[in-house]
Amino acid sequence: MGFARKVWRLLVGIKDGLALLFLLLFFALLFAALSARPNPGVVRDGALLLDIDGVVVEEVAPIDPFAALISQSVPVREYAARDLIRAIDAAAGDERIEALALDLTSFLGGGAVHMQGIAEALDRFSAAGKPIYSYGIAYSDDAMLLAAHADEVWVDPLGGVVITGPGGENLYYANALERFNVNANVYRVGTYKSAVEPWTQNEMSPAARENLTQLLATLWGEWRAAVTAARPDADIDLVTSDVDAWLEASNGDLAQASLAAGLADRIGTRVEWGERIAQEVGEDDWNDDPGTFAATEFDPWLADVEADLDIGGDGKVGVVTIAGTITDGEAGPGSAGAARIEALLDDALDDDLDALVVRVDSPGGSVTGSETIRRAILRHKDAGVPIAVSMGNYAASGGYWVATPAERIFAEPQTLTGSIGVFLVVPSFEDALAEYGINSDGVRTTGLSGQPDLFSGFTPEADALLQNTVESTYGRFLALVASARGISPERADELGQGRVWDGGAARQLGLVDQFGDLDAAIAWAAARAELGEDFDVRYLGKDADSYSSLLSRMMAGGGAEQTRSADVAALLARRENERLARIVDDFETLLGSEGVQARCVECMAVPAAAPASSRPEPSRGLLAWLVQGLRR
Repeated sequence: MGFARKVWRLLVGIKDGLALLFLLLFFALLFAALSARPNPGVVRDGALLLDIDGVVVEEVAPIDPFAALISQSVPVREYAARDLIRAIDAAAGDERIEALALDLTSFLGGGAVHMQGIAEALDRFSAAGKPIYSYGIAYSDDAMLLAAHADEVWVDPLGGVVITGPGGENLYYANALERFNVNANVYRVGTYKSAVEPWTQNEMSPAARENLTQLLATLWGEWRAAVTAARPDADIDLVTSDVDAWLEASNGDLAQASLAAGLADRIGTRVEWGERIAQEVGEDDWNDDPGTFAATEFDPWLADVEADLDIGGDGKVGVVTIAGTITDGEAGPGSAGAARIEALLDDALDDDLDALVVRVDSPGGSVTGSETIRRAILRHKDAGVPIAVSMGNYAASGGYWVATPAERIFAEPQTLTGSIGVFLVVPSFEDALAEYGINSDGVRTTGLSGQPDLFSGFTPEADALLQNTVESTYGRFLALVASARGISPERADELGQGRVWDGGAARQLGLVDQFGDLDAAIAWAAARAELGEDFDVRYLGKDADSYSSLLSRMMAGGGAEQTRSADVAALLARRENERLARIVDDFETLLGSEGVQARCVECMAVPAAAPASSRPEPSRGLLAWLVQGLRR
């Protein structure tokens, strides 16, 4: 029996060894697949096919293939706005590309600044004498903004255009917290810093309503002006003022109603759309499926464009991207981990940059993270490097904090900025526990012993410490703004108080210097460094390669389309799903104990390109230190 047991153990060991070997082989092959890059040069004469099946963002976040495999779902693909713009501009000047096919069937939108930048690239493509053909089933506001610049807007017979405009309902939890005996301990500075209102009120305050009404009116006006300029015959009032009458005139047929309103040109299936393009650019010699046409897709085209980039100028302009919520750790790309961004900036100190452009597309976040990034930028300024800031969709609260070292700040009319204010929200559960007969008792040597006590409540000393910390942080914020903009702290306070400004108002008030996109900021920085016209632009770090993962290839090949419906009902359902996700995120924010925040939560009420990001890393702020004391 002993010999048999030994033989059995040997066989089990061999089996386990072979299993481990095959597992290692599997992961080696998976790594090789994930590391594969597209082959530049697979470019064909015909159309450039932009099938934007996802969201447009400032910085593409890496895909975690193992998380995706565990969830058994294909993650939403992200497209960097500058990649799309670069691809369109390159196609405009390339004789191999005769037309642009814009498939918006699975397009999920993006920020207003990004949409305007892509729309302007489409205009440049048209100015080159090349046609644009757009197709979609359910055109949302963002999709319509892009499609408006097409020569022909095709809509599926089962679809149509749905214009909603910015805005909607927020959720308020004060009654729910009271019902469940949860106390939201709130510390804030700023009349307009309404980020804490969901925990303290059951409706929007008059100040918050005034601020958000002005912002949404500005963004809505910009959207209407852009669409009307591209399609003068579009009757936007018709499709937004009396939807029932508009649809009734077309017997409830949304596609026909879209045609009648001048928002679409032709009704047809995707096959018919493809056949129309084939008449202009030729049929697909490689694929005889219905509706195919000679085309190059986005990924190989972008790879070809990037392979042809001319490197070797006399000067170097560095661009560092601060995108997403600012946290203290290594998060990103796609979110602004301060430690990661600080390392990028410090490494660039050895690269002899002639100028630095800070691209900000962030609603803010951790105060300590914002200050870490600001100090890293200042090290470049101290080295004599000219600094410019380019604001994207958001550069608010902590996003404005990191902009204060700039010599010149560029923004767009649709940019949301300001929100100069700070807050802290910490829950406690003493009343909830008491309801179930759970009490606490102990001995303190000081009023801060054991604080913050989430189960017994906060002492007056803890309340005073936290409120004074928030007020002191706000005072520092005002000092930074006053010094950067050459104004008094009192004036900075007038512009602050947590109020959010659109880019136009911010320019008039002196919070930004001029309108302009990222290219304008780069050109200014180069001129400030006296580089002339021959210089290199170097992006610090790197976006996740949109074609470097197996999952991205699945999405590029249509995997995302097959798992997501694209009609009007699905469009509206996705928005409700986003609201449900927002509830989860709200409570994670409440329970996260992330320290003092310079974050424009109000900005998230405005549509933008922000897919749900991973949970921010813990803060290194004062509250984090206090929480560590609680854990001892």
